[in-house]
This record gives sequence, C-alpha cells and structure tokens, in this order.
Amino acid sequence: MPRLAPGVGGWKRRGLLAAARRLHPPRGGARLPRLWLLGDPVRLPDPRAAAAGLPPGAAVIARGLAPAVTAGLAAVARRRGLHLLVAAEGRAALALGAGLHLPERRGTTGLLPFLLARRRRRRLLTVAAHGRAGLARARRLGADAVLLSPVFPTASHPGAAGLGPCRWAALARRAGRPAVALGGIAGDNAGRLPRWAGGLAAIGALGLPHHA
Repeated sequence: MPRLAPGVGGWKRRGLLAAARRLHPPRGGARLPRLWLLGDPVRLPDPRAAAAGLPPGAAVIARGLAPAVTAGLAAVARRRGLHLLVAAEGRAALALGAGLHLPERRGTTGLLPFLLARRRRRRLLTVAAHGRAGLARARRLGADAVLLSPVFPTASHPGAAGLGPCRWAALARRAGRPAVALGGIAGDNAGRLPRWAGGLAAIGALGLPHHA
C-alpha cells in the first residue's frame, strides 16, 4: 500500500480505501474496480499525482481534462496497474487503449466505433446516472457498471440535495449491474452504504497528491 498524504486529507483518503476493501466482491462476470477516482476540469484538472497513490486495480476516469494530462494519466495507469477510462470521447479512449465513461448530461463522440471495437476486445464501459433514465440507458448499452450519484451533497453541485443512502440503494438495486456510489463520498460516510455496492468513487476524498 502506498504511503498517503498526511493530515486530514490523508485520513479521508485512508478511510475511503478501507471502505472500498470492505465491499463484497461482485458475483459473476468480470471483476470490477472497487475504487474510482474522477478527474474534473474545475476540482481536479490534473489527477496524475493522486492516481499515483491509488492501489493497483483501482480505476481513474479522465473527465474534461487537457489532452496532454490525459496522455500522462494513461502512462500513470499503465505503471500503477490501474484501469483508465476516458469520459465522452470514444475515439480518444480507443487510441489510449482505455475504457469509456458516458456522462448523462453531456453528449459522447465516437460512441459507435467504441462499441464496435468492444465486441472484439473487452473494454470497460460505464454510464453516469442520476435516476431511472440513466439506469435504463446503462442497461440498453450493456454497460459494465453505472456511476449512480449524488449519494451525499457534493461540492460539484453546490446546494443540490443528495439521494441519501436509502434512496441510492433502492435505485442501485434496479440497475441490473454493479452500481458505483459517487457524490460526497468520504471515509466518514462510506460505511453508510450497503456492502454490496459495486464500488466507491470520489473526486475530493481521493484527489490528493501522492507522497512517496
């Protein structure tokens, strides 16, 4: 396990790593990451340092990042044994040998070429969902997992209410595939989610630089 950033931020990160380890492994199908780091053009425009501190097998989603940062992130993912997904850009995902993440509130380019390539070689496909419409889209496309959010109030959407653990769990049971919890997730509240959750995703709680 890599050493983590000190202080309060390091404590939050350690708590989230521990919570992800306590999740039950998915039943059947491919083994999916339990821990997901999301880049963000405002909150985390360069997640390379944070990704360097993730354990092997975790996932990182390049979302709204500069092309050079995404390319560097791909190098970190290869070195650390991480799963890389690119958001909203199917051709970029193919060029990097990465998976694809489909936002719910933003269009995706190059989706068809990615889906065709995915038939020949397995590549992760995830879909963002904020309710039943997003879950239906994930089922329709045969996504490997759905990132269901926001569980708790989050800095990404100031003032917006979270689903809460109970409503999140009710929606997640309808997904028909692993549901990854996103939105305000941290080490001190991740334990309120069911142990059968497909994974835990975060920006702030994981977006801390790795200290060797």
